[in-house]
Amino acid sequence: MQYTEEEGDLAVRVAREALEAHVARRTMRSFVVPARFEAKAGAFVTLSLHPSGGLRGCIGYPEPFFPLLKSIVKAAEGSAEDPRFPTLREEELTGVAVEVSLLTPPQVIEVRKPKELPKLVRVGEDGLIVAQGPYRGLLLPQVAIEERWGPEDFLAETCIKAGLLADAWLDESTRVKKFQAEIFAEVEPRGAVVRRSLGGTDARR
Repeated sequence: MQYTEEEGDLAVRVAREALEAHVARRTMRSFVVPARFEAKAGAFVTLSLHPSGGLRGCIGYPEPFFPLLKSIVKAAEGSAEDPRFPTLREEELTGVAVEVSLLTPPQVIEVRKPKELPKLVRVGEDGLIVAQGPYRGLLLPQVAIEERWGPEDFLAETCIKAGLLADAWLDESTRVKKFQAEIFAEVEPRGAVVRRSLGGTDARR
């Protein structure tokens, strides 16, 4: 990880351009990117209403299936069509701030017994993925901080996000992965980009 401020700024500018081009149904302009943007990595793009901060969309790719640039572009386009919300309209573009989370590859949390999982979940650092059969749920690291959850709450809420019972993380058949993220966000729509601390009060899903 350890993306520079310039790389974080570029990631958000790419996401903003991909979002606006997708919503306006025009061709996205190209960017010159550093080599690490061509390496496979996961990314999420979050849209927040400005200035209220309410969630307007959050879509991403946790696994490093695509080059980072493509992950950002696809996540930005997807955030405009988050199924939890109406499709983003062109007139809304000036009212949403863009946030990009650049992810480390998810790693399975290895434990002898599921009840040991909370000891290995670091709130404020880790994001979680829970999978059981066809069910899968993910929560970014900033969500636990925003909601003031402890490790057990975080595990339970990720299970619920997956459509499972809250205590499904205690089931031997449930796989739990964790990952970390570096977060960069617009201060205001189309505005300056800053690195966001996970301890910040304005962290979003």
